[in-house]
Amino acid sequence: MTTLYDKVAFIGLGLIASSMIHAIRRDGLAGQISGSARSAETRAIAREDGLCDMVCDTAAEAVEGADLVVLCVPIGAMGQVAREIGPHLAPGATVTDVGSVKREVIAAVAPHLPEHAHFIPGHPLAGTEHSGPRSGFAELFENRFCLLLPAADADADAVARLRALWEGMGAQVEEMEPEHHDLVLAVTSHAPHLIAYTMVGVADDLRRVTNSEVIKYSATGFRDFTRIAASDPTMWRDVFLNNKEATLEILGRFTEELFALQRAIRTGDGDMLFDYFTRTRAVRRGIIEAGQDTAAPDFGRGAVLQGPSGGKDQDEDAD
Repeated sequence: MTTLYDKVAFIGLGLIASSMIHAIRRDGLAGQISGSARSAETRAIAREDGLCDMVCDTAAEAVEGADLVVLCVPIGAMGQVAREIGPHLAPGATVTDVGSVKREVIAAVAPHLPEHAHFIPGHPLAGTEHSGPRSGFAELFENRFCLLLPAADADADAVARLRALWEGMGAQVEEMEPEHHDLVLAVTSHAPHLIAYTMVGVADDLRRVTNSEVIKYSATGFRDFTRIAASDPTMWRDVFLNNKEATLEILGRFTEELFALQRAIRTGDGDMLFDYFTRTRAVRRGIIEAGQDTAAPDFGRGAVLQGPSGGKDQDEDAD
């Protein structure tokens, strides 16, 4: 593989950042890697493990001389980090991010970046419910989609270079408009997470009157809910606060569908239920055909499919 960047700086050293670092090193995509994290404990672990060539106490120090800066912090911290690093960015440097909300991130970050920097928002559709600098693994992005959201006037060479980096890490890269991205992710990620949190919350209430039988007899469906609901609370708080409109629109549609199913169950409309489940089952087949999961039985959610860290749900890091 060709070295694409002389120096890549990661701000935030959690799951996505550490996975990117492992993948970049595996394929020789960058000459040097620096990193910084808000938490002194995270920085200490990164130094102990040799995660980066240089672990810095501040984001400003980490980005010095970097030709690529990757923001891997929760959405609510993006603006503050951009304000801190803006004056220290090298001429021609590319700044990208990994957040799962784009419109609000662009609004928070772009005003703080100098004209000589290229801002290309991004979102790798990969992750697990785990976080921290030891949660990453190089294979996380293989055959996963990474969405890039360059502005209409973005530098074509900078976009092509960033695309090549993600493709070098094994991802399939596509471009998308920010507003459309936020609506699509509300369907595929944000609303499902909120539903999972709600279902686990209901089970927690029920557990108090059933001697923990809800936990003891958890079937695969509920186990998957709990896996999703184990994702970082800071990250998901920021996701919902920063993608309100799209998430509320999808939740409204979900409520309408739920009412229709309630009515069918109440009235004994088996034909409606069968037709509905048949139609929705086809969505699962589409995901498998797209190579985003496997049809092989894996009720324990083993490491072969999902890597050493489990599922595929967390998007950006909270160190």
